[in-house]
Amino acid sequence: MHRRIRSSAVVVALTAAATLLAACGPSAEQEGPAEAITFWTPQSTPERVAAQEAVAARFTEETGIEVDVVPLAAADQDQALVTGAASGEVPDVILAGASQITSWQAQGLLDTDVVQEAMDTLDPATFNENALGAVTVQTDGQSTVAAVPSDGWVHLIAYRTDLLEEAGVEVPTSVAELAEAATTVEDELGITGIALGTQSGTASGTEGIESIFQSAGCELVSDGEVTIDSSECTEAAGYFKELRDSSVAGDYDVESARAAYMAGDAAMLLFSTHILDELANLDEAVPPSCEQCADEPAFLAENSDFITVLDESHPAQFGATLAYAVPARANADEARQYIEFVMGEGYADTLAVATEGRLPLRTGTPENPTEFLDAWGGLGFGPKVESSVAEVYGDDLVTAMGEGMAAVSRWGQGTPDATLAGLVATQGTLAQQLDPLYRGTDPAEVTQQMAAEVTALQQDQ
Repeated sequence: MHRRIRSSAVVVALTAAATLLAACGPSAEQEGPAEAITFWTPQSTPERVAAQEAVAARFTEETGIEVDVVPLAAADQDQALVTGAASGEVPDVILAGASQITSWQAQGLLDTDVVQEAMDTLDPATFNENALGAVTVQTDGQSTVAAVPSDGWVHLIAYRTDLLEEAGVEVPTSVAELAEAATTVEDELGITGIALGTQSGTASGTEGIESIFQSAGCELVSDGEVTIDSSECTEAAGYFKELRDSSVAGDYDVESARAAYMAGDAAMLLFSTHILDELANLDEAVPPSCEQCADEPAFLAENSDFITVLDESHPAQFGATLAYAVPARANADEARQYIEFVMGEGYADTLAVATEGRLPLRTGTPENPTEFLDAWGGLGFGPKVESSVAEVYGDDLVTAMGEGMAAVSRWGQGTPDATLAGLVATQGTLAQQLDPLYRGTDPAEVTQQMAAEVTALQQDQ
């Protein structure tokens, strides 16, 4: 019998890996059905652990299979899984990011047969196609789905409907139009056109580049060929500078970009879906601070709308997805039952763990294709959990969020180029070239230097 980790649990440090492994499911040599399964989750705050334990308790009531919910950060998952695989002591289910999962599959650490069984039961046609592609591994011409996609978040562009109207700007439908709109707002109203991560050499700059460049049809690498110096990417670099220059307050990181929009100092904001509850004054830690917000706390929510797919001809939105993986030598049948439960009967409650950051990657069932997306729209969101997305923003936004999630894409994901793209992102390779761009260097020269740096990384792999 395994010990349940209570809601007071916090993220387990790597130094506790030995303790975690001791709580993992039995090795393959143990006979008979397991009395419990172990589930590793990166959703690690006490409130989120408690919510996941509640879902696990429902599963236990239905199946008799107990579940140990173990909060474990992504980096600790990576190292603890490798250690456990060597000893034969592994968890039974892991909720993890797509890049982690494809790496584990490449190392032979996952049981993909049981994942396929779960997918066959749930029906692959009910899942987000891009999310499936992100956890699909190509080996010797064969495609293997390494995990069951669960949920994620996506970049969107929040915009002030009143300010765009005042500036005489139409809602943009491409990166070119976005840059023009941002510039016009700054010229006409004297406030920042769009706030986004633009700081050179930083993670926020890296995120901003990938988000904007992808929406412009730019690819970092294609079939092993570095393409960041293509005409599409060079054009995107020029637009990125225009977006950056629409700021009246210098360069932003993620937090300061959000603060500018919350204060009413920016007409548009590039941010994740986590902004939804904050604009609606549902997160006391990040209250709206605009001039009108003192008397009307919901002012920003009432005067904001959202672009969830910027360019329909290039539906590639920056975001992140999570999926359920099953390690090799785990309790496969129990793991399969748990995954099918949290992706079916327990799915809405699973998404409610953090509604604004856990949008469904399985939108419905064959009988009701939008069942889970509709359920997500009706969940309470934000720390206060007082209102639903549909109540605050309307059903149309719920549908649009589904479209945004369907467009979630990351450079290289689901291809042999994923490792290189991951290195480029973690090392901030592209963001290191932003200063020359800002100083006026021709965008073609900037992207050529980006390509040279990426190629050097590729050759060092």
